[in-house]
Amino acid sequence: MNLIAQLEAFDPWNEQEKRDRDALLQLLRDGWVPFGREDPAHWTASAWVVSPDRARVLLAYHNLYDSWAWLGGHADGERDLLAVALREVREESGLKDVRPVSPEIYSLEILTVDGHEKRGRYVSSHLHLNATYLLEADPGAPLRCKPDENSRVGWFALEEAVAASSEPWFRERIYAKLNGKLSRFPPRRV
Repeated sequence: MNLIAQLEAFDPWNEQEKRDRDALLQLLRDGWVPFGREDPAHWTASAWVVSPDRARVLLAYHNLYDSWAWLGGHADGERDLLAVALREVREESGLKDVRPVSPEIYSLEILTVDGHEKRGRYVSSHLHLNATYLLEADPGAPLRCKPDENSRVGWFALEEAVAASSEPWFRERIYAKLNGKLSRFPPRRV
């Protein structure tokens, strides 16, 4: 399914998701498809990785933001954003067996990113046009960090995951929302 069809099928959880979905659809319908980092606003994909029982979530301690956060990254030309989310989780956590709870977009966000230094070069402030996917993995599987991006990776109880972030906007507007939406996806028995 192409991205416009995925966004049209997306059922917003709240006003933020509705407004962001409408803005993203307008950009795509206008023919602006920024899948590379060279655009001042570009597509990214994130993952809310949960345990099969939906009691824990996987976070990485991101060096750039100096905070525990979800996993994800830039599309870098890839138009299959679920594939991007899966790739990023594997790269950032070392998990080999991670699977979608659903192939549908779980959450949408237009995120601001302040200018910063990365690998010795300045990156201008920009927007991440972000699709989040709900993924599932075994919390007993081995983890490893990706030293150029994060210094730790670990599983947290749902509320602990929200509290672990040092970014108030993410805690209140993103991570709490992602946990709330889990009620749509009952736990899986393992």
